[in-house]
Amino acid sequence: MIPWLEADTPFPDTLQALGPDSDAPGLLAAGADLSTQRLAQAYRRGIFPWFGEDQPILWWSTHPRMVLPVAEFKLSRSLRKTLERFRRTPGCEVRIDSYFDAVMHHCALTPRDGQRGTWIVPEMRAAYGKWHREGQVHSVETWVNGELVGGLYGIHLGRMFFGESMFSHRTDASKIALAALVCFCRAHGLPVIDCQQETSHLASLGARPWPRGQFEAHLKQVVDESGPSDWTYHDSFWDHLIPR
Repeated sequence: MIPWLEADTPFPDTLQALGPDSDAPGLLAAGADLSTQRLAQAYRRGIFPWFGEDQPILWWSTHPRMVLPVAEFKLSRSLRKTLERFRRTPGCEVRIDSYFDAVMHHCALTPRDGQRGTWIVPEMRAAYGKWHREGQVHSVETWVNGELVGGLYGIHLGRMFFGESMFSHRTDASKIALAALVCFCRAHGLPVIDCQQETSHLASLGARPWPRGQFEAHLKQVVDESGPSDWTYHDSFWDHLIPR
């Protein structure tokens, strides 16, 4: 059994999360709310909400945890060519936070392998939209000729970025946004992007699993440090991957 959280109930120790032999590996607790205070408490400890329609709020602490060390991002030959072409083509640009609500909307509508429906339910969109307006949640967006064609969003705490979801309406548009996020993180000294779930796609880009203890130890080191205050994407950031 997992604990039910009331509004003032603290999170249990993450070691109490359900194990790999359970029906829901990593499930830690249910209940409480999606206030920005509760969300900040969760992410600082490596806990995140994930639930569907007609479910209570479910809190997770996965083990192992998929992370992308930005220094280890794998730039394939084909992706390099895509980024070089994107960078030199007029009308192609990366923006940050210019259309956050639309990014969440498109992420919610994107089909996922092995999933029915979406976990980005209206309650989640409202909560992360509020957190975005408070300056802790950001979208990285791929634009072509004034059209939003791909992007991602996630949470920024200190020198840590927690990736949440991405979408693509054109080939490699989400990869372009992720590559831009890697460049932004390299430029501002954010060493790791949390990817939450282990997938072969993320592994192909350089992500790898960390034990829960290693991930939580890293969070203790970085979430209270000073992070970037200016979330503007500058073209010069591409030099961290594809120097001119």
